[in-house]
This record gives sequence, structure tokens and C-alpha cells, in this order.
Amino acid sequence: MNNSFQGLLPNHLANLHRLKFINLGNNKFGGEIPSWFGSFTRLQNLYLFGNNFTGLIPSSLCHLPKLESLNLGNNNLRGQIPVKIGNLSTLKSLHLGTNQLSGSIFPLQFIFEDIFLQFLLTNNCQIPGTIGDLLNLERLRFSENNLTGPVPSSIGNLTFLSYIDFSSNSLSGALPFQIGNLQNLEILSLGNNSFSGSIPPPIFNISTALMIWLGFNQLSGQLPSTAGLGLPKLEGLYIELNELSGPIPTFISNASNLIFLQLTNNSFSGTVPDTFGNLKYLQRLDLGHNNLSSKPSSPVLSFLSSLTSCKSLEVLIFDDNPLITGELPVSVGNLSASLTLFYASHCNIKGSIPGEIGNLSKLFWLGLDHNDFTGTIPATLGSLRELQDVDLGSNKLEGSIPSELCHLERLAYLTLTDNKLFGPIPECLGDMVSLRNLFLGSNNFTSIPSTLTRLDGILFLELSSNSLNGSLPTDIGNWKSFSGAISSSIADLMHLTHLSLSGNMLQGSIPASFDELISLEYLDQSRNNLSGMIPKSLEKLQNLKHFNVSFNRLQGEIPSRGLFGNYSSQSFIGNEDLCGPSRLQVPPCKTDPSKSANLLKYILPAIGSVILVSFAVFILLRSRNTKTELPIQENLPPLPEWRRISYHDLAQATDGFSDSNLLGVGSFGSVYKGTLSTGMTIAVKVFHVNQDRAFKSFDIECEVLRNIRHRNLVKIISSCSNVEFKALVLEFMSNGSLEKWLYSDNHFLNVLQRLNIVIDIVLALEYLHHGHTLPVVHCDIKPNNILLDTDMIAHLGDFGIAKLLGEEDAMIQTKTLATIGYMSPEYGSEGIVSTKGDVYSFGILVMETFTRKKPTDDMFGEEMSLKRWVKESLPSSVVDVVDSKLLNTREREGLAAKDCILSILQLALECSAEVAEERIDMEEVVARLKKIKTMYLRGTEQV
Repeated sequence: MNNSFQGLLPNHLANLHRLKFINLGNNKFGGEIPSWFGSFTRLQNLYLFGNNFTGLIPSSLCHLPKLESLNLGNNNLRGQIPVKIGNLSTLKSLHLGTNQLSGSIFPLQFIFEDIFLQFLLTNNCQIPGTIGDLLNLERLRFSENNLTGPVPSSIGNLTFLSYIDFSSNSLSGALPFQIGNLQNLEILSLGNNSFSGSIPPPIFNISTALMIWLGFNQLSGQLPSTAGLGLPKLEGLYIELNELSGPIPTFISNASNLIFLQLTNNSFSGTVPDTFGNLKYLQRLDLGHNNLSSKPSSPVLSFLSSLTSCKSLEVLIFDDNPLITGELPVSVGNLSASLTLFYASHCNIKGSIPGEIGNLSKLFWLGLDHNDFTGTIPATLGSLRELQDVDLGSNKLEGSIPSELCHLERLAYLTLTDNKLFGPIPECLGDMVSLRNLFLGSNNFTSIPSTLTRLDGILFLELSSNSLNGSLPTDIGNWKSFSGAISSSIADLMHLTHLSLSGNMLQGSIPASFDELISLEYLDQSRNNLSGMIPKSLEKLQNLKHFNVSFNRLQGEIPSRGLFGNYSSQSFIGNEDLCGPSRLQVPPCKTDPSKSANLLKYILPAIGSVILVSFAVFILLRSRNTKTELPIQENLPPLPEWRRISYHDLAQATDGFSDSNLLGVGSFGSVYKGTLSTGMTIAVKVFHVNQDRAFKSFDIECEVLRNIRHRNLVKIISSCSNVEFKALVLEFMSNGSLEKWLYSDNHFLNVLQRLNIVIDIVLALEYLHHGHTLPVVHCDIKPNNILLDTDMIAHLGDFGIAKLLGEEDAMIQTKTLATIGYMSPEYGSEGIVSTKGDVYSFGILVMETFTRKKPTDDMFGEEMSLKRWVKESLPSSVVDVVDSKLLNTREREGLAAKDCILSILQLALECSAEVAEERIDMEEVVARLKKIKTMYLRGTEQV
């Protein structure tokens, strides 16, 4: 039932006590669950899930003699599970998940005689040892909760179990050997926890097992290699992202029904077995990020030849195994006709790329970068019409780009960087209209074809460090594209954003037509032989954040308007005949004396008149306002008329500020969850009474928030203030903080969710910085201060150290209060507070959101920071820094995600520039992020 009913359950339902089936799920009913349900003695199924019920589970439900299914999940129920629920001897299914229940999972002192019991709880508790008493249990599910502690060994008593799902909790300790006793088990799902120790060998002797997921844990040691182990029915084995070592045991190859084998991100060593060919039904094999090697006695990778027997293979990944040396065998062309992804980067593979690879007609992602390939690019790649991503970068390939590559009508990414390729760039590349990223840098290419201007959808074009000579194409300004329907607002206008031509031998002048590239953000023409003047028309490029024409033969005056006022001397160094302002370390430009004299003749009288009038107005205003002038901050409107809430009301709402309602503790106070007498759920921020700075923080939040309202700011509902107690009553954010979603093993955000969150926050910051007369600087942008509501809309909170700026765009803060890792350089060293500091923090936040690495992570120190780590990995190695879970989707979606994340991280780097003046503002960031989202959605629609 899903008719969006709301309010309290009507009392007249109590008269329907003969009902056997009640389904009121997925509505908006609230209040407490009525106790009169206990009179429904014939009731067999009761579904109240997906509502807003609060309070305790009524004990009257424990007296329903025929109840078989009880589903109260996805509500706001609290308290403990009633002990008398054990009276429900007919119960087959119990769902109490996604509530706020506390205490132990279940007082399991009763033996249920039924075969199905499902727990979906969201409590912070352990699995009780008495679970072993449920001897008839067949299905057991505790997934996606906050369960801690070990799995009790008594689980081995449940010999009828066919399904166990404890995934996505915080369970720890060793896996009990007794799991091997469960000889009817089909599904064992223990992934995404914190289990440690070795995997018990009996687990691999459960002949009924269909799927085993132990990934995303801390399991170590070697897999058992005892003879006789076998899993004849196993279809999926997932043990990725652990700390397992040693060789891959041969028994895996005896699991003849295996479809998915995921061993990535461990420390497996030894040779890749040639016996994988026994797995006739294998569809996905992922051996990436281990220490595996190839057979030293074979000059070719013999395990690839064995995989030609796997006729259903779709995904083959063995990247980042530096001990896999040898050559690709010719038989690679005999791999499955269904193969879509072949990824073998960072493996020290030698020799040439066999032309037979062109037989893999369904391939759309080919990654052979960072190897030792020699020879030429095989022309047969042009027959792989499904290809969307080709990465052959960082090899020793020679020759020219074969024209056959131009037949790849769907190719979006082409990376040939850091090879020994030479000759002209083929003109036919201009016909590949699907290209978005083209990386040809660090080769020996000699010329740029004019046809490249046809690539109207290109986003990244990298041609640096080649031997390019001659002039740039005169029609290069045609690089622009229109996407989607052109409405009255000319929506979805897309343009080239990055263009790098540095380190070549280009001659001639900079084309004035560059001013047509209105979305250009990055332009690097350094280290060439360009001459002439820098066109003043480039002042029109309002998005051009990086501009470099250093070490050329340019002359004349450097433009001064637009963003040229932000560029440093490093953008122009090495051009002896340029002139301009002294800050650019160039000589001043000479002026014509006769023209200056004529100008002064007309300008000086006008200036004198303006000064006289201005002085008269100043005197008049001063005389009127002498007695009424107030400091800037006192001119703000008064606090809104909040309905004051008493201390007693807040104490009652939070059960006396009990620890069970504590949501978090910060520098200045603690936040509790509460429920008012009206039934409204709130968050109560109580400021520490023994800290003067905490009470000052209360005043600051009131001062800042009293006249700002925005969808993406946490709303203040009320306040409570006296001499000894100060608290703010805030709207409750049911999904907690971004911090929780990023680092809890029980939560996951996909690319679009993370993109929406950063857009929400940038909209809030745009409003704070530009939305009203006095800019507000938040000063503490970090994941813990970003809260998510029921609809996963992000809200910026905690304005305890925020600042209101006056007429100046910056101020000095004597005490540094912001969080280490997120504060801008000028704030940390000089205490300078400005909106640019928020921009810097936002950039770091975005990097953290998409890499899932804190700026204070142990991997960062004096030599490496989060920002530098990201910067050095872009653009070619973005997959090395991005949160690995984000790209672990369908491969075609992964391409769109990769493109999206690359653009986002590039933007984050611009936000976090070391020099404040080089950072873009929030209005610009909003526009850029909306474009990125549009491109991403369009890319996923094509999947």
C-alpha cells in the first residue's frame, strides 16, 4: 500500500479486529503505534514499514497468536525490543530495521520453531551468542547496520541455514571455524566489515555454496591449499580489498561453475595459474593490484592463452602487478568474443601489441598504459568499433598514429602520452566527433592539423612537449559545441576547457580568434617560438584561470583587463620585449608625450570639479549623521522572533540530554537528538558552559544566522539562553554528516550523490559570499559540518567561527580556529579571513569527497599533501586517486564517471590555489559544476 496517507492512524481501525492482513507501508503515518493492534487475534501479517512512527514498540504486539510476519522497518522507533516478543511462536519474518532501537539485538532466549527470521536493525550492538539456539533458522540477515564485535561460534549450530548476510557493519575479530559446519549454506555475505585473521579453511569446503563475499575487510594470511577442497556450485568468490598473501590456490580452478572471481587489492604472489581456463563460465576475472608474476620459463603471458577457453569472459583485469613480465601472446585475439574490458597497466609487459587484438570486437575499454611496449600501434585497433577508452600512454611505442584509429566513431578518450610517436598528427582525428579527451603530449609530433578544430565536443587537449612547428590553425576559435536543445536561455553551451601546447616549436602570433573559446579555463603556450603581441581580445575570456605564454618571443603591452589582473609574472617570463605593470617584472610601457598632454588638458578640470562636489557632499552627510553612526555589524536587522523554548522543554525532549541521544561532540558544544511534545524531531546544540569561547560561538551563530535563509543552510528553529545555559534548536538531519557517509563502512555515496552534495554546498557558499550586502565567511568547511536530510540534500552548518565582512573584502583573525588540513595558507599563517579562504577549503573538501582521503591522512606529510597527490595524478592517472568504489560499476557508466570526476578534481585544484587571488569565486564554481553535472547525466543516458 502506498497512497501517501499521513498523520495518526485513525482510531476506527481498532474495530477491524478480524483482519488477517494489514499493509500500511510507505506512507507518512506518525505518532506512536497504537496498542489496540494487540486485539487483532487473527492477524497474520502486519506491515507498518516506511512511515514516521515514533516511541516504543508496543508490548501488545507480542500477544498476537497467529502473527507470521511483522515489518516495522524504516520508522523512528526507539527503545528496546520487547522481551515478550518471544511469545510469537508462529513468527516467520521479523523486520525492525532502520529505526533507533537500542540495547541488544534480541533477547534470544526462545527457540522459534519456524524457518525464516530476518533482522534488519540499525543499532550499535553485538550479535548475541544465544543466536545458536535458533536451530530451525534458514535465513539470517543483519546487513547494513552498526553491529560490532565478533560473529559468535554458536552460529555453527544452525545447520539448516542457507543464507547469511552480515555485510556492511562494523563486525570484527576472526571468522569462526564453525561456519564450515553449515553444509546447507548457499550465500555467505560478510563483506564490508573489519574482520581480521585468516580465512578458516572449512569455509572452502561447503559444497552447497553459491556465493562467498569476504571483501572489504582486514583478512590476512594465505588461502588454504589443502588437497580435496572444492566448491562445485560456487558462482561468485569476492575477497577483494583485504591483506591476503601467498599464491592463488589451485582449488579455485576446480570451482567449475565460477562466474565472478574478485581478488583485487591484496598481496597475492606467485604465478598467475594457467588453470583458469578450466572455468568455462567465467565472466569477470579481477587480479589487479597484487604482486603476481608470470611464468619465468615462458616468454609470453601463458595464463592469457589459457583464458581463451573462457568463452563467456567479459572483464579481464590484472593491472598493477609489476612482476607480470613477458609479451602479450598472439592468442590474445582468441579471447572471448564477449570481452568488453581489458586492463593491464603497470605490468612491465614487453614486446609489441599483437595485431590480433583487433579480433576483440566487443571491447570498449583497453588499458595498456605504463608498460614497456615497443613497435607501432596496431592498425587493427581501428576495427574495434565499440571502443570508448584507449590508453597506451607511458610506453615506448614508435611510428605514427595509424589512420585506422579514426574509424572509432565512439572513442571518447585517447591517451598516447609519453611514447616515441612522431610525424604529423593525422588530419582524420578531426572527424572523431565523440572525442572528449585527447592526450598526445611528450612525443615527437611535428604539426597540428587544422581539422582538429572540428572537434566541437573536446574538453581536454594535451599536446605539450612535442616537436610541433609552424603556425596554429587560423580557425582554432571554432572549438565550441552546443549540446541538447537550445532554449531561450541558451542552456547547455559547452566549450573547450583545457588546451596545452607547451614545449613545442610553434611560430607566428597568438590567434586573436582565441577569444571565441569562451569556456577556456587552461591555456598553456609556453616554451615555443611565438611572436607578435598578446591579443587584447583575450581579456574577454572570463573563465581563463591559467594562462602561460612564458619563454616565447612575444612583444608589446600585456593586456590588463579581465582576468589578466590575476596572472603572475611566471605567466610571461622569458619574453624580453613585453611591457606592463611592475608586478609582472617587465619594463613599463612607453607613452606618447603629446597624447598625454592633450588628455591632461581636458581631464584635470573635470577631476577638480569632481573633487569639489564630492567634498561638499561629504561635509553635508557628516553633519547629518554625526549622532546616528553605528558600527557596521550593529546595523543588521534584529534577531527573528523565534519561539523561545525553555530548558525544561529541551531536557524533556532529549531524555535529560542522555548519551543515547548524543549525535556528536565538537569544540564548543554537544549536539543531541530530541523530540518535542508536538512530535517534531529536532537537533539541540548545547554550548559548553565552562568555555568563554563556546558562549561567544553561540553569539556568533546567532549574529550570522539572524538574517540569512537558504535551502542549503541548516535552519535554526529556536534558541534557549540564560546565564548558565545556551542552546540552539536546529532542524534535524536524519542522514547525518557527510563525514559519516564517506568513512563509515555501512554507507556509500555514488558519483551523482557526491556531485549533488558538493553542488548543494557551493550554492550555500555562493549565497553567503554574494547573496546579500555583508558577505559571510564560514571559516570551517569540512565534511563534519555538512549535514544530509531525508532526501540527501546537503546543508551547511556550524557557524561558530564564521565572520561577517564589512566594506573590506578581508579581515585579520588573531586566533586561528579553523580545522587543520582545510584552512587556506593565508588564514593559517597570517590569520587573513576572506571569502577566498572558504573557496580553498571547499576545494579540499571536493578532493576528499571523491578520493575518500582526509587531508590529514597518514600518507600525507611534508613531502606529499592531498592536493599535490591529486595534482600529480591528473589527468592520466585519475583512477589511482579516486575512491575505488566509485568506478566499481558497469564499465560504460565507469567511463562517464571517470570523465566527471576528472573535471571535478581539476576544478577543485583551481579552488585550492596557493595564492588567494588566483582562486575562482563561488559564482563561477556554481556554473562549472552545473555544466559538469549536465555532461555526466548525458553520458550515463547513453549507457
